[in-house]
Amino acid sequence: MTLSSASPGVERVSRRWSLVAVLRDAAWLTEARARRFTRIWLIISLLMAAAWLALSKGDLDPLGKPLGTDFVSFWIASKMALGGHAAQVYDLQAHRAVQARQFGPAVGYFAFFYPPIYLLICLPLALAPYLAALGGWLGLTGAAYVRVARAFCGEAATARRIGWLAILAFPAVLTNVGHGQNGFLSLALFGGGVLLLDRRPLVAGLLLGCLVYKPHLGLLIPIALIAAGRWRTVLSAACTVIAAVALSLWAFGGQVWSAFLASSAIARAALEQNAVGNERMQSVFAAVRLLHGSLILAYGAQAMMAAAVCAALIFAQRRAFRASAEGPALVTAALLASPFLLDYDLILLAIPLAWLTVQGLRSGFWPWEKSIIAAAYILPAVSRSLATATGLPIGPLVMAAVFWLVMRRWIGRAASASKPSIADLVTVS
Repeated sequence: MTLSSASPGVERVSRRWSLVAVLRDAAWLTEARARRFTRIWLIISLLMAAAWLALSKGDLDPLGKPLGTDFVSFWIASKMALGGHAAQVYDLQAHRAVQARQFGPAVGYFAFFYPPIYLLICLPLALAPYLAALGGWLGLTGAAYVRVARAFCGEAATARRIGWLAILAFPAVLTNVGHGQNGFLSLALFGGGVLLLDRRPLVAGLLLGCLVYKPHLGLLIPIALIAAGRWRTVLSAACTVIAAVALSLWAFGGQVWSAFLASSAIARAALEQNAVGNERMQSVFAAVRLLHGSLILAYGAQAMMAAAVCAALIFAQRRAFRASAEGPALVTAALLASPFLLDYDLILLAIPLAWLTVQGLRSGFWPWEKSIIAAAYILPAVSRSLATATGLPIGPLVMAAVFWLVMRRWIGRAASASKPSIADLVTVS
């Protein structure tokens, strides 16, 4: 008896495996198509930004909020500190009142939960009018982002294949610009620090130490540096933190730190009570809460993720000490370890994505790499809207997949290097 066609069950299995093969190999994602996508997305981003600005009136966007939204918090904090009222930045009522006088009570409130070290960075902002300060802030930090991200694209030939468009069109760029946020600065400090670990360890420590302005992103840095035996960088980072704290005490007095510590309970309440919006957050903590998990479960899951990536970094150092994957792995682990992670912080994914792309262009892409790189690249454009519409938080899953790719390259190369070649076997025999 001859079967003229496959059974429906066999066809379904065949289609399923075909789809897996398409995602695993991603032969469809060629360099030409990737360039075409980044070109189209950059044009769309520029048109969206131009339309938004054209519909704005003065400092206010079409929704009646200040352009740059979150930048309001930085600029008002600068205004208060320059006026001799730095400690009142952490008094929500006082901070809100100054914002309302400047932009009107209907614009909402943008809190300042950063440590006084960040107040030092923000201090000169209010010396310029709001829009000029916003433009200068995004221009300077954006240039630093482009410079550092470009450095992760490898030598000149590989960097040309990746291109400037991929850096400028990364959707997290538009998200950070739209919020007037500090994602560009975070990438410049973090990326610059890990780039200089081998060549300029003291400068690397200086840059990583300055990241203390956003301490939740630096949770794993000391552990990772100690695991790598980078003692000069550890010492430099520690001295930088101490110097920054001392400078803030000299500039603003001890009361500013007292006010900051007193406001930390409010910041924690904002995280736990969904004041920021779990759909905007990209952390494991927010994902559990968005899926209606309890507060204890959310903290537990976040702690488990932090412990897992920390253990992975330590294990990888034992397998391949100070490999080129060290920096990209640390950056991705830092994103996964933080309970407070917003969509504009995804700009830091540019570092592991650039590194993985360089490795793929040099030696060929491993299974699943191109699909996961593509998913992580578009993540900042879709994560919030998808979470809002469906309640599905995909950010932690995609970031975990990127971390897996980096670690696989790191540990996989160490394993292959440890295997004896045929020549070695002949020599031994």
